[in-house]
Amino acid sequence: MKIQVMPQVLFCSVTECAYNDSEKCHAGAITVDGPEPLCDTYFKSPRKGGINGTSGTVGACKNAICVHNDAYECTAQGIKVSLHVAKAECDTFAAKQS
Repeated sequence: MKIQVMPQVLFCSVTECAYNDSEKCHAGAITVDGPEPLCDTYFKSPRKGGINGTSGTVGACKNAICVHNDAYECTAQGIKVSLHVAKAECDTFAAKQS
């Protein structure tokens, strides 16, 4: 495993998330959960949070079947998150071939 920096959340369309401001994630680091590629950090709140002036990163990926997962770390260059059936999901997810 060779990871030099945590990948950034390049875009997030889940605007009702507490960490989303103008379709940008401002969480210090998100967790992508499994077996679905859900953003586990997502939650609705009228009050915004996170770190202003920064872009969120992927701190951990618990989805072991993703091609970008290496020892529960994301190796993608960056990820995109959007709403799928009322759930915030990682659009960069790609299943490993068996």
